[in-house]
Amino acid sequence: MKAKELQELIDFIAKSGLNKVDIETEEFRISVKREPDSPKVHYLPEPTRPTVSTASAPASTPASAPANPAPVSSPAAATTTSAESNYLTIKSPMIGTFYRSSSPESDFFVNVGDVISKGDIICIIEAMKLFNEIEAEFGGKVVKVLVENASPVEYDQPLFLIDPS
Repeated sequence: MKAKELQELIDFIAKSGLNKVDIETEEFRISVKREPDSPKVHYLPEPTRPTVSTASAPASTPASAPANPAPVSSPAAATTTSAESNYLTIKSPMIGTFYRSSSPESDFFVNVGDVISKGDIICIIEAMKLFNEIEAEFGGKVVKVLVENASPVEYDQPLFLIDPS
């Protein structure tokens, strides 16, 4: 194969969008591999979640306080915070995109107030074009959905708060 033919072959491969080509004849064997022009996976920034840093907490905070205490404005808010400590958390088993339903037209798998059982499908996490059905690890009543539909999630990120009683 002449240099001009080789250059034409490389140009053709570049224009075709292929990332790897192997050609073998009786006279020669050629393998061409190139990196894609741009990555196929695009990551969106994680949605911001309100947190209270320990630097902004009052200096008189007791040592037994939770790591990220919620601001307490009334006694009712205090009971809500203590009640949330009784809830169990279902966490993401993988990195991916969180979906509450199997398609945009479908109803959500679970809503706040629904009672779920262990093994019920509660959401889908899409990772690398694979849609993984996530099952409940335990039963109870869905108290809160912690992630917006179609948003990225990290491994071990809390997804749902469940009241086991």
